[in-house]
Amino acid sequence: MAALGAAMAFKESASEAVLEPTAKDIVRANGIAGATVEATVREDFPSAGDQSVRVTVTTQAPYTLAKVVGMGDRFAVQTQSFASLTTQAPYAPPCFLALSSANDAITVTGGASIDAPDCSIAAIGGVQNKGQLIRGHDIISGSGDISVNYGTLSAETLRFAGSFSAPSWNGNVPPADKRKNQPTELVDPWADNAELSDARSELGHHTSIPGLSNPDTSVCTGARDYALDWNPNGSNPAKNYWTGSGYNLPAATYCIKKLTTGGGLSIKFASGSRIYVQQGVAISGGTSVDFGDSDIFVNGGFDSGSSGVTIGDGTLWIGSGGQVKWQGTNHKGNGTVIINQTIKLGGGQKLLVGDGSHFFGGFDLGGGGSAKMGDGDFTAVAGIFIAGGSELAVGDGDYLIGPGSGNSAIKLSGSAIYLMGDGTFSANGDIDTAGGSRIAFGRTRNHYINGNLKIAGSAVFGAGRYTIAGDFANGTGGTTWPYTSPLNGITYGSAFSGYDMGGSDVTFILGGTLNLAGGARTKLVAPSGSVAGGQIADLLVDSLTTADTNWTGGSANNFAGTVHVPNSNVKMSGGNTTLGNGQCFTLIAGKIAANGGAATGSACQSMAGDTDGKSSSIRLVR
Repeated sequence: MAALGAAMAFKESASEAVLEPTAKDIVRANGIAGATVEATVREDFPSAGDQSVRVTVTTQAPYTLAKVVGMGDRFAVQTQSFASLTTQAPYAPPCFLALSSANDAITVTGGASIDAPDCSIAAIGGVQNKGQLIRGHDIISGSGDISVNYGTLSAETLRFAGSFSAPSWNGNVPPADKRKNQPTELVDPWADNAELSDARSELGHHTSIPGLSNPDTSVCTGARDYALDWNPNGSNPAKNYWTGSGYNLPAATYCIKKLTTGGGLSIKFASGSRIYVQQGVAISGGTSVDFGDSDIFVNGGFDSGSSGVTIGDGTLWIGSGGQVKWQGTNHKGNGTVIINQTIKLGGGQKLLVGDGSHFFGGFDLGGGGSAKMGDGDFTAVAGIFIAGGSELAVGDGDYLIGPGSGNSAIKLSGSAIYLMGDGTFSANGDIDTAGGSRIAFGRTRNHYINGNLKIAGSAVFGAGRYTIAGDFANGTGGTTWPYTSPLNGITYGSAFSGYDMGGSDVTFILGGTLNLAGGARTKLVAPSGSVAGGQIADLLVDSLTTADTNWTGGSANNFAGTVHVPNSNVKMSGGNTTLGNGQCFTLIAGKIAANGGAATGSACQSMAGDTDGKSSSIRLVR
């Protein structure tokens, strides 16, 4: 009791000064008065690398017979006990763990291999090597058998509850003294994780998008048509501002029924104006219009003309009536922008917007059309659709993206580009990208995707959690990072040079499967620490799906962290490689199968929650 008590006190304080006082108090409390009590820390006991507390109690016991013959009547009685502070585990913690109890819980066939020399490769059920190599610090079948055909089993120990079988001619197996025929208890270390349970409860979450209303242009009374043509007549309300080649309109409040222009003019509104248009704006080809730093409210449609328009700082609000066309190159300064209709830009057309809150009915960028938004909240009610050769670059702010046709929140065709800054993210629908495209997510605590995430081009994931209601799939590859946008001059993906898909300090919580195929090269790194409501330390991917997880083709994955799919069968095949690349990669699945030319491995020495294979529980060892 004194040894246990002193060990607990030492663990709490990390000071040897507490050892003897604690042990003496316990000895006295148990009725042993006048005893000599010694308490010390003993290194490398009971095994090398272990640490224990040793308590020695010495008392004087009466010796009646000795007194009769003239000897002393007392002699010293001494006893000692050891309480272990650390205990070396009998095997290395597993970094490949199959939770199935079936005979084929872990299988390797063909030229495939599982190579993790510093940690265990373990299964509750059987481990079968019908392929090239299984190498681990230990290879464990907790309740089943281990078998090998022509391939190699390399381990410090083989542990199996049932039997071990190998052809007599196969010498590439551990010797008999390394084989332990005994059951091993294996458990899922994430099974009762509270952070993970909370994270799963948010699957399907998204932020509702508020409805967009039209501007009230009726507040301005006495509206008149403004026909800004060549040689204005006497009834034209802008005739006094004619310059001979256009119009210079002073700062004022303009109540306009319909605004039209002739072609080839130069038109300027002075800054400080407030412009209301009730029945639309139509600008003819070749005419340049500069609205200055003005507040503009338009119903009935907006056509910028082939030269585009310039709008300075201020509010721009265009309602849902009539057609909105942005031709040429259009500039908008800082301020709130509300356009209730879908932005449509075709070949060579541009919309360049400064900082402020940005609300749109949606985005539909055709071949060669591009748009840039500065910092500020960004809302696309009916989703974002970008065709090949088009780019949308948006700054920092909160992102709200709703579903468009086919439940797509974001859809990118080949060579399309969508680049996002940092800020909260909610997409109510699928995100689907084609080969050759690029998408970059910013940093935020939690990215909510109420649908599937299907990446066939390249993707960069900013730090944070990704809560994906459906599947996460990476396809063909071929477009690698980094990339510098010609719209904003920012370089994306510098940390993932040569990779198609990359993310650091990321956790993915899935409602569906993680499928990796094609020739994509992926680098994903889990966070080292947790963030409340965000990423979870050491966890890269989690899903409770019962569907198969397929990593196929020539996909090459560099994973650091834990992929946790406890109910799924992970199937690696073809030329797939999934490695830790010198970092700690842990795979926990229902079953793990490596087939064909697939190769997987890890430099991991322990799973999350373990420290060099040691337990910190205090127990008596002698």
